Amino acid sequence: MPGSTATPSRVRRLLPLVLATTATQASIVVLAPLLVEIGNTLGASVSAVGAARSVLAGTAVATSLAVGPVIDRVGVRPLIVWGALLALGGAVASGASPALPIFYAAHVITGLGVGCLLSAGFAGVASNFEPRDMTWAMGYVVGAQSLAWILGNPIVGLLADAGSWRLAYAVPASICIAALVAGLLARPTEGKVAASGEPDTIRDGLVAVYSDRSARRWAIAELVGYSAWAAELTYAAAYYIRMYDVNVATIGVLLAGGSVVFLTVSLNVNRLMVRYSRRQLIVVSALGMGAMLALFLNWAPSVLGTFLMFCVMAVFAAIRVNGSSALGLEQLPERPGAMMGARTAAAQLGYMVGAGGGGIVLALWGFGTLGFVLLAGMAASAWLVAGVRDPWIEGGPSVAERFPEPIPD
Repeated sequence: MPGSTATPSRVRRLLPLVLATTATQASIVVLAPLLVEIGNTLGASVSAVGAARSVLAGTAVATSLAVGPVIDRVGVRPLIVWGALLALGGAVASGASPALPIFYAAHVITGLGVGCLLSAGFAGVASNFEPRDMTWAMGYVVGAQSLAWILGNPIVGLLADAGSWRLAYAVPASICIAALVAGLLARPTEGKVAASGEPDTIRDGLVAVYSDRSARRWAIAELVGYSAWAAELTYAAAYYIRMYDVNVATIGVLLAGGSVVFLTVSLNVNRLMVRYSRRQLIVVSALGMGAMLALFLNWAPSVLGTFLMFCVMAVFAAIRVNGSSALGLEQLPERPGAMMGARTAAAQLGYMVGAGGGGIVLALWGFGTLGFVLLAGMAASAWLVAGVRDPWIEGGPSVAERFPEPIPD
């Protein structure tokens, strides 16, 4: 039967991309539940340890701006392989760090890997799937990152409580090994620019992205949105500890619960996107995230109440991230690598600004003020994305014409 061969083929094409983005998220989120324990061991404050996240993000920004256009020439497979190797080395070095400066240096190595893996994982959606399958595939590539919270963070918490925070870095290291194996076994794909035969340089790719008004506006919207989201994710564990005095293992379970919601919505958001205005859904979900961020950090009724607010925010986040990522690929469909490199740069710069800026706001004014700052950031992101070009509704074919067959499940 035709369907019996199509599905395994899609799974084989999707698996390296899923593992690439899962490895990046595992490399990033492992720090969140360990901030306090790492600070105690290395003799540093929570905000000083949290700055390692900014070090990682800054390195990933510089890396992604370079590797995005490279993906358009050589394809995603080499970047997944090298990215996995670098992120693996960063995880090992982080867990073995004897002092804060070396801990920062280890996050430089991790940042190099994250820049490669994240750009390749998202760009691979365009190079491995037909347009009608891209929203479906994007749901899995985006949603897979939640596995680092759902499965990885509880294990991180258990390992930290039972042994040491150093042992917990085995979690991202293991996922990086899986991504490396998947990358080595993946089918090589030629970059779209290389396939066209056009001469191209890294500069050409960056100029193409940032000279297009709509693509540039989209990238700025991602930067602002991720800055707000990253501040909450970086300090959520510290918030639970401060308000409820819960242990690291409990925090891992709470963060995983919100990620289950994020994953569930991500795997189903493709049907939502083709039935309603994609751009309007992104705007509404960004505003919803902002409202929940302010409420989350200003009202602490109980552990359960705070957890439920986190879950509602995860619903809005899944809609925004999936919709915006797919919309970004369609800004410059001939340059998915450069476009997703810009996405990685915007996201990681957002994480750097969010972690660093959030730490400053916390030190000066506390969690409550941070919530309102993040609300303003998400409102700005919504305003920016409202002006981004959406080919689905602006002179392009209708949704029915784009998807004459049933939407993939």
